[in-house]
Amino acid sequence: MRFLIVDNTTRARQSMKALLEAWCQPAEVREAMNGAEAAQMAEEFQPELILMDARMPVMNGIEATRRIKDKWPHIKIIVLSVVADYQGPALAAGADGFVSKSDPPEVLRNVITEVMLK
Repeated sequence: MRFLIVDNTTRARQSMKALLEAWCQPAEVREAMNGAEAAQMAEEFQPELILMDARMPVMNGIEATRRIKDKWPHIKIIVLSVVADYQGPALAAGADGFVSKSDPPEVLRNVITEVMLK
């Protein structure tokens, strides 16, 4: 599996990377710090799944989701945020799922499984 983790916080990216590597063997995980980097890496890396933070500098995750899905609709995207109000805009932008950052890791794992089986 090829994953792209997009979050402007190093700690959040490292935590998600550790979870993905524990859950999915083998896993190739790359990281981006904002939506603009995510769009560029989506083209170069063609990940199967992107875990996208909703709020970031340069380009937010909602706009990045929209741009990536317009060009590469086969790439699955799960938007993550502590703000539940971002769920509607994320799904409207084409996200395949939404997870609150305050949810336990098992919720993220279940959503990843559901999204990848679609």
